[in-house]
Amino acid sequence: MTFTDNLIKKSKETNSIVCMGLDPVLEKIPLKGTTEQVLEKFFQDILNAAISENTLPSIVKPNIAFYEQYGFEGLRALKNIITAYQKQDIPVLLDAKRADIGKTSAAYAKNLFDFWGADAITVAPYMGQDSVSPFIEYCKKDKGVYILARTSNKGAVDLQNLMVNKTPLYMKTAQKITVWSKDSGVGAVVGATYPKELESISKLFVQSKKQIPLLIPGVGAQGGSAKEVVQVLKNTKNNLSIHRINSSSAILYAYEKQDTDDYAGAAVKAIRQQNKEIAFKN
Repeated sequence: MTFTDNLIKKSKETNSIVCMGLDPVLEKIPLKGTTEQVLEKFFQDILNAAISENTLPSIVKPNIAFYEQYGFEGLRALKNIITAYQKQDIPVLLDAKRADIGKTSAAYAKNLFDFWGADAITVAPYMGQDSVSPFIEYCKKDKGVYILARTSNKGAVDLQNLMVNKTPLYMKTAQKITVWSKDSGVGAVVGATYPKELESISKLFVQSKKQIPLLIPGVGAQGGSAKEVVQVLKNTKNNLSIHRINSSSAILYAYEKQDTDDYAGAAVKAIRQQNKEIAFKN
């Protein structure tokens, strides 16, 4: 089963295309103990609540930087969190945005896929084909590689919107992704905060007749709308089941907005609300 096949399978099993970001901010976690203990318990409690209420996300996305900032305690916690979610058959997309010259990219790929055991990762395309190829090789082993195309941050316009022969650079990148996606599992990161750009890229991918999964961040705290994203995908006749709409802090720290101490229950409620807004149906 390819990574893309597994995306379709998980969307049917969970009746969801929600990607839950697992980005810890210690100051927001209402627990005491060592950093390692706090991180593991927080994410395990949310997982347990999601299982008990049969409201699992269809994939989770820990951003490795949020764990690296806490040193070895954070990294040990990440390893255990990845294991815990994968034991429940939830794919783990490790958001690392790596890329370098070929040999270095090969080392990054080995680390992320073989040591961390990620099911998918994010990759920066700025250095070109030889820098992304070592990651894409892992698609033959049913792994996923999401290449940054049009990101959700405000500063994305600084480079990604530059015109190259009357074509925005983000579209040039998307065109390259259609070329690089010889193996099923090569996808793209396109932010929810730029729906017009999302529509252009989605249309290009559909016209390529390749199944190119999208990771769509920016929903929630960054201001993107899940409902708008879904409408764009439907307008371009794109298969919703291969795509994932990410939300991180809006789910993890929903207890603050809901004014409750039950952070795990609040997170599950936020996933359910996200599902309702997306209205995904098999």
